Amino acid sequence: MPLDSVAVETETSLPTLDISRFHGTAEERQAFISELRNVLYDHGFFYLKGHGVSPTLIEDVVSTAKRFFALPLDEKLKIEMVNSPHFRGYNRAGQERTRGEPDWREQLDVNTEGTPVAIGPDTPAWKRLLGPNQWPTALPELKPLLLEYQAEVTRVGIDILKAIAAALGQAENVFAEIYEPQPSQLLKIIRYPGREIARSDQGVGAHKDGGFVTVLLQDTTPGLRVRTEDGVWIDAPPVPGTFVINTGELLELATNGFVRADVHDVVAPPAGTERFSVAFFLGSRYDATIPVVELPEDLKKVERGITVDPLNPIFREVGQNHLKSRLRSHPDVALAHHSDLLPQQRAPA
Repeated sequence: MPLDSVAVETETSLPTLDISRFHGTAEERQAFISELRNVLYDHGFFYLKGHGVSPTLIEDVVSTAKRFFALPLDEKLKIEMVNSPHFRGYNRAGQERTRGEPDWREQLDVNTEGTPVAIGPDTPAWKRLLGPNQWPTALPELKPLLLEYQAEVTRVGIDILKAIAAALGQAENVFAEIYEPQPSQLLKIIRYPGREIARSDQGVGAHKDGGFVTVLLQDTTPGLRVRTEDGVWIDAPPVPGTFVINTGELLELATNGFVRADVHDVVAPPAGTERFSVAFFLGSRYDATIPVVELPEDLKKVERGITVDPLNPIFREVGQNHLKSRLRSHPDVALAHHSDLLPQQRAPA
């Protein structure tokens, strides 16, 4: 299953893959897997069509997200994230940080609905992430709608993960042992204000995603950019009917760098405009440790190793990896609820 040397050259736009071919004829499936393998090695970003998510559901999610952001600020602040030790809820623009700098977007974070765990001196710190979401009483229809959408994009994410496994020469369920029975399901509805409000052009600073795969729904305003291994920035404008898919740190760890969790950012929209998106991050169970998958020899010989970034160490312990990200991105929540953890962030093994 060699890489196609032509396909891995630097692209000027993201490729589009139709995942329905993964479930098509043997020839369609093999062609899809081959194309996916090359994309995974190149930069891990692509447009996805054929995903089967209802256009009506997508339209309802976007329109209802816009209604949420249009609520009075005091209604949104009733579910402000700083109220939640589990890092769930609403953030005003500038509250979340990437590499220490404020991201100019407001957002609502929803993860897997759960029950808080009693925390004792011997409880793993990552268990603080488990708990309920916060929902706006002024918009009760948002909860069932986002949970329905979360379930649908979880299905899509797992389908992609099975296709990735096949593209790596593995059994489709090779990753199931670290995401079943319950993966992490972080969902964000996001609004980027125009630059007359934002204090910089950083909608979201350059970063990598921490999970398996991200399933991103963009509305109509562009802003997403992807950086290739060669340092070239590729614009990824909205394409109707598609999601933007990208691979995260867990796959980089599992493949010793054959698959990259590549850097991307969002540029704040021009003055007088705004940008909406819905990002879903499919991750492993928090109690899992990411193994190294034994790739076929022709893929193994082009493994690139794990990215080393002193500002963003990557841990194989999934809960530690996610907690690290949350503490760094939301310093107000960290200080309010987890100040005992702040001086104890260890270096990766």
